Amino acid sequence: QVQLQESGPGLVKPSQTLSLTCTVSGGSITTNYWSWIRQPPGKGLEWMGAIAYSGSTYYSPSLKSRTSISRDTSKNQFTLQLSSVTPEDTAVYYCARAPGLGSRYDYWGQGTQVTVSS
Repeated sequence: QVQLQESGPGLVKPSQTLSLTCTVSGGSITTNYWSWIRQPPGKGLEWMGAIAYSGSTYYSPSLKSRTSISRDTSKNQFTLQLSSVTPEDTAVYYCARAPGLGSRYDYWGQGTQVTVSS
C-alpha cells in the first residue's frame, strides 16, 4: 500500500518561500509521476507541477515562475518550493501519485493546510 504524507509549516509570511515535503512509503519515487496539487478555500483543485520517475519536472504555466519541485531518492521524498507567496496562495496542499503525466491519481496524501499571513 502506497502512502504519501505532506509536511511543512502551516503558516508562511507574505513574500517568503513556502516549502513542503512529501514522504512516500510503500513505493519508490523512481517510478510513476508525483504531483503537487492545491485547493484554495472555496475553489477547485489546482495542479501545480510534477516530478517524474526520471527526475524530469513539469510545471503549471501559471505558477512556473515561482515553483520548484525536487526530490531526494535516498529518503523517498519530493519537495515543493513556492516563492514570493501572497495570501492568494493560502490553500490545502496535496501530494499525489499518477502512473502517467495527466493520468488519474491513484494515491493521495491527506493534505496540509498552509496559510499565508503576516
